[in-house]
Amino acid sequence: MGRALLDPYYDQVLMYGIVKNACDWWDEFNSSRTSQDWFSYILAALYGVVTLVALVQLIRIQLRVPEYGWTTQKLFHFLNVLVNGVRCLIFVFHNDVQQLKPVIVQHVLLDVPSLVFLTTYALLALFWAEIYYQARTVSTDGLRPTFFAVNGIIYAIQKVLWLVIWWKPIPALVILSKMFFAGVSLFAALRFLLYGGRLFLMLHRFPVESKGRRKKLLEVGYVTTICFACFLVRCIMMCFNAFNEAANLDLMEHPILNFIYYLLVEILPSSLVLIILRKLPSKRVITPYHPIQ
Repeated sequence: MGRALLDPYYDQVLMYGIVKNACDWWDEFNSSRTSQDWFSYILAALYGVVTLVALVQLIRIQLRVPEYGWTTQKLFHFLNVLVNGVRCLIFVFHNDVQQLKPVIVQHVLLDVPSLVFLTTYALLALFWAEIYYQARTVSTDGLRPTFFAVNGIIYAIQKVLWLVIWWKPIPALVILSKMFFAGVSLFAALRFLLYGGRLFLMLHRFPVESKGRRKKLLEVGYVTTICFACFLVRCIMMCFNAFNEAANLDLMEHPILNFIYYLLVEILPSSLVLIILRKLPSKRVITPYHPIQ
């Protein structure tokens, strides 16, 4: 009888011990310089691979159609090289980054690639919007100015937040900065869903059945799903980051959490999209001139 009454107590003590040991292991692992270094170097290697793939693809496109100048496709791959290359360097020199003063410099170094990543993939949404409206014989003159204006406003607001935090680093402003970026990520996710979904439905209803149409349909569907999920996950994790100190992503003090975060919101989406959009543009065919005899 007494043993039966004590069993729940023993179970609670046992469970408490398991949870405490797990928490102790997590804290010890996060504070370990070795684990921080290893996860940072793994992230640097992954970013380096993505950078190399994007660079090779950019060179291939340039060699294929050098006469077209800076097309959306070339700019997309160039920005991928820039974002992933900077991320690679940040994680290679992560120990030096953590020592930078004032602390706002660390925030800027980690946030700027995220903003450029947003611009990079917003180019895809812009490209799809242009295709969609052109197919419906609607003017697209205002799309590019709107794209540049919205990006300019986002960068300007973020710059103001950095300056204010540098001048007066109170926790409320740091939370506001993180929630602003979470809101921008949610906005990007919804734009992908809107224009990707519209283009997907338009291609699906297209009356001509062909191999090229099916391939483009799958391409738009896959990229829309990947980008929507990527920015939605970034939004959710930034919200946790803003209100939960244990989920802090600004400093590289949580190697496992940082590895999962950057893998899900940048490395994996970039890799998948680069693979899906690997097809080179068609060569420009120049018809030779034949004089009339």
